[in-house]
Amino acid sequence: MANQQHHVKVDAFIERLNQWQEEFKTLRTIIQKTELIEDYKWMHPCYTFENKNVVIVQDFKHYCALLFEKGAIMDDPYESLIQQTKNVQAARQLRFKNLEEIERRKDEIKWYLDEAIRIEQSGKQVPMKKTEDYAMPDELQAKLETMPELKEAFNQLTPGRQRQYMFYIGQAKRSTTREQRVEKYVTHILDGKGLKDK
Repeated sequence: MANQQHHVKVDAFIERLNQWQEEFKTLRTIIQKTELIEDYKWMHPCYTFENKNVVIVQDFKHYCALLFEKGAIMDDPYESLIQQTKNVQAARQLRFKNLEEIERRKDEIKWYLDEAIRIEQSGKQVPMKKTEDYAMPDELQAKLETMPELKEAFNQLTPGRQRQYMFYIGQAKRSTTREQRVEKYVTHILDGKGLKDK
């Protein structure tokens, strides 16, 4: 059963776009031939199934994309799903550089939309890593051991913020760089802030 409802905020969003306007309109038309319901969340068109977020249409400087909320557990026969960064656990993108590409890949897009709906119908969840599944960088561990107040502040952070620090610091290949990253964020951690908080 196709959903033909247009959300007024999505209409307004598309009208405001400086680029990707035709691409968004075409993606919208493809999505609306499925049973997904159009909504507007996180300042972007979002499509839901039984009130669960399934796919978001995104615009970037060099591409536009469909972001599938549970892309990590979707089948990927076209090998097109992209993990934005190593830190993204669940979502995956289908990226497009122009309208012609979207037109050419219509059948593929439809396949992924149907797959996303099947995953949502099945009730499957993406297995998420817990904080303890991440490797604690030695340099951060050493600093926490020598500064009890820092260790206490770190333990008070949300698991997501803890993982951000562990991942970011651990990403550096050289120990000296990891140490510099630890030093840079000591005050941030003591203030109870996440990696990207001002």
